[in-house]
This record gives sequence, C-alpha cells and structure tokens, in this order.
Amino acid sequence: MQGNGFKLGVIAAFFALTLFYLSPTIIWNLEQRKMSTFTEEVRTQYEMDNAEKLSNLKEKILSLGLDLQGGMHVTLEVGTPQLILELAGSNRDSELDEVVQLAQEVAEENDTDFIDEMQLEFERRDPDARLSRYYRSESQDITRRSTNDEIVAFLKIQRDAALDRAIEIIRTRVDRFGVTEPSIVKQGQSRIVVELPGVDDEERVRNLLKGTARLEFRTGADAQDFSNFRNRAIEFYNVEADSSDSLNLSGPSNALLERMSFIQTQSPYVFGYAIAEDTAAIIDLLSTSDIQRLMPRNTVVLWGSRSLNFEGGVEQFALYGVRDNAELTGEVIEEASIQFDPTTNVPEVSMGMNSEGARVWSRITGANIGKPIAIVLDGYVVSYPNVSTKITGGNSSITGLENVAEAEDLVNILLSGALPAPLRIMEERTVGATLGESSIQAGFRSVLFGLSIVAIFMIVYYRTGGGVADLALLLNIIFILGILAGFKATLTLPGMAGIVLTIGMAVDANVLIFDRIREEQRGGKTMKAAISAGYANAMSAIIDANVTTGFVALILMSFGVGPIKGFAVTLLAGIACSLFSAIVITRVVIDYLTRNNTEAVSFG
Repeated sequence: MQGNGFKLGVIAAFFALTLFYLSPTIIWNLEQRKMSTFTEEVRTQYEMDNAEKLSNLKEKILSLGLDLQGGMHVTLEVGTPQLILELAGSNRDSELDEVVQLAQEVAEENDTDFIDEMQLEFERRDPDARLSRYYRSESQDITRRSTNDEIVAFLKIQRDAALDRAIEIIRTRVDRFGVTEPSIVKQGQSRIVVELPGVDDEERVRNLLKGTARLEFRTGADAQDFSNFRNRAIEFYNVEADSSDSLNLSGPSNALLERMSFIQTQSPYVFGYAIAEDTAAIIDLLSTSDIQRLMPRNTVVLWGSRSLNFEGGVEQFALYGVRDNAELTGEVIEEASIQFDPTTNVPEVSMGMNSEGARVWSRITGANIGKPIAIVLDGYVVSYPNVSTKITGGNSSITGLENVAEAEDLVNILLSGALPAPLRIMEERTVGATLGESSIQAGFRSVLFGLSIVAIFMIVYYRTGGGVADLALLLNIIFILGILAGFKATLTLPGMAGIVLTIGMAVDANVLIFDRIREEQRGGKTMKAAISAGYANAMSAIIDANVTTGFVALILMSFGVGPIKGFAVTLLAGIACSLFSAIVITRVVIDYLTRNNTEAVSFG
C-alpha cells in the first residue's frame, strides 16, 4: 500500500460524497415504503406532520425522467395567426382576416411557413398591395415605405420573440407549479415541447399551459339598454310570440329560448343562462349582423368562467354584458396572493396594482358605485362584483374559486405574466405511474443482466483480476448515480442504457490492462513489474478511447433534447467514473493484494 495513501483518500472522499448525495434518495424510498403500509387516513396525517421533512427530501432525491416515473408530454403551438392579427392593431380589416385564414389552412395542409403563405396569398390577390398598410414599428424601422419582404422579416422576428417569451413564461409557471426537472424545449418555428415528470392532474396542467393570462377590468353594460337588447333579441327569434312579454317561455320555435334559461329575478347585466354544450351556438346566434345592430354601442357579451347550480342540479353558465374596451389590464398587477374569506373560509385571489393602476382603479370604482365591474381572464368573466365604495389602495380580488389548487394556479398564471399569443395543444401523451414503474424494472433488469454476464466472464477469464474489476464496476455504478444526484441531473430510460454501455467501456479498460500484464509476465517480468508496466502501457489506449467517446457525448448533450440528452449526460458521468474505477480503484486493490504475496493475484 506504500504510495497509495493519496489514492485511498480520494476514493474514500469520492465514496463519502456519493453517499451524501444519494442518501436523500435512499431515505425517501424508505419513507415511501413505510407510508405504503399506512391506511389512507394515517398516511394523510403522517404527510401533514412531516411535510417539511418530506418536501426537503423530494427536492434532493435523484430525479427520474418522464419515462421512469410517469407524467405528461405536451406539444404546444404558438398561435401565430392570432399574433399576426394582433400586431396589425387598429389597421386590421376583413381582407387581412381572410388572408390570414387562407394562409393558415394552406400552411397546415402543406406543412409550410404560415407567414410566407400569408405573403403569397396577399400578393396573389394584388401584386401591388403593400403589407405596410397594416404594420408599423418605430423600433424596427417599419414604416409605410417598407417593402413586403421587410414586413415579413419583421413579422418573423416578432414570432420568434413571442416563442421565446412563451417558453420563458411556461418555465416560470411550471417552476411555480412545483414540477421536478421539467423539460421545456423549442421545436421548429412555433412549437414548444413540454415534459412534466410525476404530474397526474391532466386538466390542471392543460389550463396551466394554455392560459394566456390576459387579465382585464371592464365596466358593466348600461343596465337599461342591455335589458332592452335582451328583450329585442328574444323577439327577433320569436316573431310569433307575444311582444308584450318577451320572456314568454311558451312561444313557438325560438332558437334562443330553446337553448337559454331566463328568470324574472336575474340581474339586468345578465343576458341569460345556458349549459356548456349550448354556449357556442348562442354566441353564433348573437353574432349575426341583425342582432349586432340591436346591441348597445360599445357593448359585448362574455360567458362566465364557472357554472352556477340551478334547480334539479343543472349547471349553467351566465352570459354577461360588459363594455368592449378594458379600463385596465393585467399589466398593472404587481402582486397576487391567496386569501381566505373570514366568514366562509373560501379561497380568493387578492391582487395589488402599481401606482398608475391604483390611480385608474380609484377613478373607475369611484365612478361606478352601485354598478358591477367585470374581471375578465382570457375572455371569460371570472368575477362580476358590484362596487360598494371607491377603492383607493389599488387592491382587488377574484372570488368564486372552487378550491385552493385553483387559486394557486391563478396566482401562478398572474405572476408569470401574459403569453404573447394563445397556445394550442397539438399533441398530448400521458405516461402512467404503472408504465413508469415497468420501465424502471425493465431498466434495472437490463443493468443487472449486463453486469452479471460481464462479471461472470471477467472472473472466469481473468480470475482474481476479474473479481477486482467486478468490484470496480459495482462502485462505478454507485458513483454514476451519485454524480447524477449531485448535479441535479435526471435519470431516464436512455440514461439507464448509457449505464449499461458504461459497464462495457469500464470492462474494456480493464481488459486492456490485464492483457498487457499477461504479456509482460510472458516476457519474464515479475508480477509487480508486470502490473506497473501493464497499467502504464495500456493508459494511452484507454484515454484515447474514452476521450473520443466523451467528445461524442458532449455533442449529444449540447444539441440533443429529451432522451438523447439524458443518454449523453449519463454516458459522460459513466466515462469519468469508469476511468476512475478502472485506473485508480483496481490499481489500489491489486497493490493491496500483492503487498505481501504476489501469487495471491492471478490474471488468468
């Protein structure tokens, strides 16, 4: 052991560090095994009593990928057509709407760039037409004189910026949601791939990812004018009904009365109520040109975001009348938090505004005492409270939330900011926990099988040297897991394949060393001299093989995504550990075995 003191210290330190980083994983699994024996009631109580401990452990455990622990895989697409229309602002017209719609259809059918298709369609209609009639930007030097190609380049820059901003917002939302080691990557020109390991509430995740978080504060419609509009709209669709009683539910065929419910005591700001299946059809009925001419000026109708319970357990949504322009937007919100009603203990979201928002909010509430103000999120009315007094502090709240989880998600969305464009779910896959467990078992069996075959071969072929190499292999796997845990990397199924590959590479290094030792012995050298010469002469070949493989792994880690990156990370850790175990650990053990008796070691 002379001269190996430093090496022993390094091995001991490395092993201790590995155990330190793996200990939370070990303790966590022991806790989960213990809790699996509890009843549901006891388990719930145990989790509450040990919430801080379990939370700290979960943050430090070795993270498993989507394929190992289950979760959700979602592909999102940024709504480029909606973004393009919004960028036009007040310059938008029906012709642009038609061009965008046709370009979208062609791009989806041919899998081409939507913005390029929009330019082609626009110029096809009129070769001399200028896109600059719709778009301006002083910062990007986009003026009335800009060419169509310059406008297209500008729109593509805006699309790329919107995609990057959407990724940033989604990452913030996911982090606040509490997902461990999520994967959020850009795909192509307008898509985002999101992998959320360990997530099982699919609907909640959908709402979290898709919600644009466009918060608006709108004043209610004029009560008298809106009530008159409601009556006239019903009369329009029921010309045979008695005009003296527009709420007569007994009239003959009436498209509105067939789909909507009306009550005599309903608010003058509510048009009516309908079940979810009829909401789209009702909006179509109220969007006709004849009905729109009856609509009061600067007024629109929006559905409530939550259903109301009526007699018989029927859940219906209210259709509210609000002003078409927002008085305030979510940009003024600086903070949001969950509060509980002191009387009912029902959760609500309290919001604080900046100084400018507080000033405008004070003016709005002061001018609308006794009237409602609609809080609109992503086009749906989430709250419609009556103003009882002027609010000067810039505070407001969203009530009517079902549970704490909904309140948490709403706070998350508000604090993360609004998406620059709507997101559409293009693909969604859910990996169940059972499938993840099966993947773990399959991966474990593959590692165990590969290790067993290699171990048997090494012992049979290299005798004592093979046994030493097998010990190094075992430590090698433990070191790899420790490195992954220490660097907060994620172990995936391809990563387990990387571990299997590492086993082969580690053995390859020992094969080179042991064969060189045998050659030196056949040349007449003593055992100790042959060992020294074997390690020295095999070193260059071992380093060359591992370094070249390491370069490939670095490239895969830099440019790969998802499973490829997981494989590369594990392979890099495996290369480092295999070099350490094959060169340092085996040498220390062999030196110890040959310290007093060189015949104690055989290399076959």
